[in-house]
Formats: sequence, structure tokens, C-alpha cells
Amino acid sequence: MSYIEIRSVLASHMAEKLSDALMQNGALSTAIEDAYAGTPDEQPIFGEPNEPTAVWDKSLLIALFDNENNALQGFQAACKAVGIDLPEYQTQALPEQDWVRMTQAQFDPIRISNRLWIVPSWHNAPDEAAINIKLDPGLAFGTGSHPTTRLCLQWLDQNATPDDTVLDYGCGSGILAVAALKLGAKAADGVDIDPQAVESAQFNAENNGVTAHFVLPENCPNQQYSVVVANILANPLRMLGDLLASKTQSGGRIVLSGILAEQADEISAIYQQWFDMQNPTIEDGWACLSGVKR
Repeated sequence: MSYIEIRSVLASHMAEKLSDALMQNGALSTAIEDAYAGTPDEQPIFGEPNEPTAVWDKSLLIALFDNENNALQGFQAACKAVGIDLPEYQTQALPEQDWVRMTQAQFDPIRISNRLWIVPSWHNAPDEAAINIKLDPGLAFGTGSHPTTRLCLQWLDQNATPDDTVLDYGCGSGILAVAALKLGAKAADGVDIDPQAVESAQFNAENNGVTAHFVLPENCPNQQYSVVVANILANPLRMLGDLLASKTQSGGRIVLSGILAEQADEISAIYQQWFDMQNPTIEDGWACLSGVKR
């Protein structure tokens, strides 16, 4: 059996409405992406507390149907339902495949250090004696495969202590909070603006037999931590300096990633207001910064 995929580029404010209408008119699934992804005009987007979430200028809407006839009828009906003329679109046949097996084949255990591994649930741990974090790719960012996550994990592997309390700000999958606890930290909390990330992180903590608490920013605990880790992006890090500093104990440590190597000096200079910053660690063009709160 083949599936039919319809792709159309739309103004972003219309893509979400049409996506909902497509699901009501026979689509098996829909997805919305940056229409300029992979080009110089690609737009990373993010949101922060009390700030509106940015949207792309143009969105690529992708809808999957079970056959061509249903695809064309469903697309036409959805456009009519939201009150727009039929936009330009392309169709493509997708042969039936074992999507689960194909997806799983892309993810192998990831060695972080001699004693720390990230292991998908469908794999056996390569080293049973190591600290193995069970983590499946999901909706939230953070599987250990990206340099920014690996750099933070390596920092925790080398620096976490049994007395540490850890805040993972922008926790995504919760991997950093989970790793900190499995490496011996006393306690860990996580914060993310995405409710699905909070839910995913909580599941991952429970699946790894550790107790961590994950919340939305407005519910962030009113306390300071000995370690604050923020693996997000340079632009939110520029804005969050005062907040992250306020969450770090005097003498505590901050770890920042999601930063391009060429942005490291600028971000380090911002955080120098509160922290004695160390030289960055660089991997594949990405930087990890750390410092000690004065």
C-alpha cells in the first residue's frame, strides 16, 4: 500500500488553520515546518515566559493521506472550510514501509565517556557496568546525539558531585537532569516552555529510576541551585542572564550550550557580569561555556 503526501507553502498564520481542517477531512497526519529550512533564510524560533512565540514567515504544510483520491478531495475540502482558494501544492507517493524499524535503525547507543552511555530502549547496553541512561528519541530535544547535549553531559560527568542541586533550564527530554542524578547529584529540577517536553522529561526520569521535578517556567521553584545548566540557543541566553544568575548560588556553577563557536565570546562577556567564566569547550562548531558565580 502506498500513501500520498501533499505539500504546500503557505503564510504561517494560515498553515495551522489548514492543518486542523485537513485532519478533519481525512488526513492521517500533518506537519508544519519552516518553508526555508536548510537555506540561509531559515528561522530558528523560540518562546520565553511573557514573550510571544515567534512564527516563520512562510510555512511548509505536509499532509499524509491513504490514497490519491482522498488526498485531493480532502485538500480541496479543507481549503474550502478555512475560506481560501486552492493554493499551489505538490503530491508524492510514499511506499509502505516499516517506519518504526527504519526510525530505530537511525539511533544507536551513544558513548559520552568511559562510564556514561545513552541507550535507546530497543538496544542492549554496550557496557552493563557503565551508567546507562535509557532514552528514546521523542518530541523533546535532547538525545545525546547533538554536540551541544554531549558537551553538557561531558561537563556533568566530570564535575557533578553528591552535594549538587541541579537546575536544567530548557530541559527538553530531561536528559541533563536525569544524567546529573545518575552521576550522583543530590537533586535536580527541570524547566521548559513546552508542556510536551515537561511530560516527556518526567517520563524519562521515571523510566531511569530517578526522582526529578519538571515544570513550566511560571512554576519554577523559588530557590537557588549549585549547578544551573541551560542548553538552549544564543538569543534566549542573551536575555536570560539575570534570571539564570539569580537561580545560581554564590560559588555555584553555570553551564551554557546551544552556542555557535563564533558566539562564545559574546555570550561569555554577558555572563561575566555574574560569573567568572572559563574558556569554552568546542565540538563541531558548537561551544559550551561554564563559570563560577561570584
